[in-house]
Amino acid sequence: MQSVVLRDESQRPWREDARVMGLVGVAHASSHFSHLLLPLMFPVFVQEFGWRYAELGMLSSLFFVISGLGQAGAGFVVDRWGARPVLLTSMALYILACLQAYAAQSYAGLMVVAVLAGLGNAPFHPVNFTILNQRVSTPRLGYAFSVHGVSGNLGWALAPVFFSVCAAWWGWRHAFLAASVLYALILVLLLIHRQHLVTIPAPVASSPSMRERGSGQGSALAILRMPVVWWCFLFFLLSTVTLAVVQNFAVPILNALHGISLEQASMTLTAYMLLGAVGILIGGFLAARFAQVTDRVVALCMVAAALLMALCASGWLGPQATLWLLALTGFAVGIGGPSRDLMIKKGTPKEATGRVYGLVYSGLDVGFALSPLVFGLFMDQGWYTATLLGAALVLFISAGVALGVGQRSVPH
Repeated sequence: MQSVVLRDESQRPWREDARVMGLVGVAHASSHFSHLLLPLMFPVFVQEFGWRYAELGMLSSLFFVISGLGQAGAGFVVDRWGARPVLLTSMALYILACLQAYAAQSYAGLMVVAVLAGLGNAPFHPVNFTILNQRVSTPRLGYAFSVHGVSGNLGWALAPVFFSVCAAWWGWRHAFLAASVLYALILVLLLIHRQHLVTIPAPVASSPSMRERGSGQGSALAILRMPVVWWCFLFFLLSTVTLAVVQNFAVPILNALHGISLEQASMTLTAYMLLGAVGILIGGFLAARFAQVTDRVVALCMVAAALLMALCASGWLGPQATLWLLALTGFAVGIGGPSRDLMIKKGTPKEATGRVYGLVYSGLDVGFALSPLVFGLFMDQGWYTATLLGAALVLFISAGVALGVGQRSVPH
């Protein structure tokens, strides 16, 4: 096996770091794009196949269950074999998922799509953060995490435009075929620049740095005994619960509480995502400037977002101001994004990056899966204000958990 030697940080020019950031950013955008492969076509499936939204919603749950379970284990694969082969395999799975969607004739066929896409999505956080942590200079990691976060938001923003245009021109099946071509082009791009995606496989045995964090005896599963890992997991679960509320229920809540049209409410959701991307860009500079207190930066951003969402729930400032407050909530959360990723890095042993990121970021999938189940019951009861207040409360609790992560992190 050919050995891989990464260049010393002091020798890495900006151009090399920027290339790695760009490649990882494109990959991350394709991951977020996959979250909406099926949901964007739900209205079409209702008309064409007569399925209920409850049945179709199970497809999204299946996607995130597969992704969450796979992500927790994918980190071990990344640490054992390196990030590049796992990343390329994920892109191939996306292509297969889109081709399966193009050919699907039954609900079972779409379940296969959800499984394939969920498996493809599973490794992205351990893959991406392993590449960034090994290939990007430490002083530039704040900017790298900022690019990573922005690219994810852009993937979410691109998917509705892509599928609506392609479906209008060629029909929904050919929209999925076009998506498979898009993923194939991304795969070719990654293959062309594959030398910039190489990472060094990590040893399975625990090292002194892991033992300092309370990991105990040496094994690949030692990270499960590290308290900071579970605090990080809990933070991601809680913060994602609120994001899932916004994505799933913000439009009907604004319509029900304030009589805002569905079109205008949908534009507010778009503004939430776009302002989130702007916040992530600004947050990258804050993360680089305040790298030693990332947990406090994250906590302040979560508290600010919680207060804004509580104001949205109150409706005190009227319908139009509520729209802006909701959009600004995305901005506040976005600012904390790069500091959040650096906060996780501070609590992660260098030799277990893939394993820790895989387990910690599976909290995202758990949050996405649980939130609609809990707050969907609120919505069915017409408790729209309580839904927003509940989401605000969860964000506030996540701020305390972020401070808990900081207290349990040990400098490398």
